[in-house]
Amino acid sequence: MNKEVKDALDNLIEVIKADEVYKEYHKQLDLIRQNPDLKRQVDDFRKRNHEMQMSEDLDFVKLTAFQDEFKILRQNPLVDNFLAAELDFCRMMQNINFDIVEEVDFE
Repeated sequence: MNKEVKDALDNLIEVIKADEVYKEYHKQLDLIRQNPDLKRQVDDFRKRNHEMQMSEDLDFVKLTAFQDEFKILRQNPLVDNFLAAELDFCRMMQNINFDIVEEVDFE
């Protein structure tokens, strides 16, 4: 990677870290890490949610069972706040990636 690209990348990283979406995500992550058992439950939810989204045989019955299983966990304000902040940060990163790929005409 040449110096100009590396410098621009370093600048982008600093801008991302200064963004309120990033700061809120890390604030919520720090809060949830204070309860290791809750963090494990959230990580299990996130893993299984990802697996379900990637599954080719997802149906309404499986989705409903998954939602029912984690309903109480999702009602916890710490969990809800963390997952919302994580989603916002993921969307921000996706938009950055989509814009870069689109603008450099990468197929």
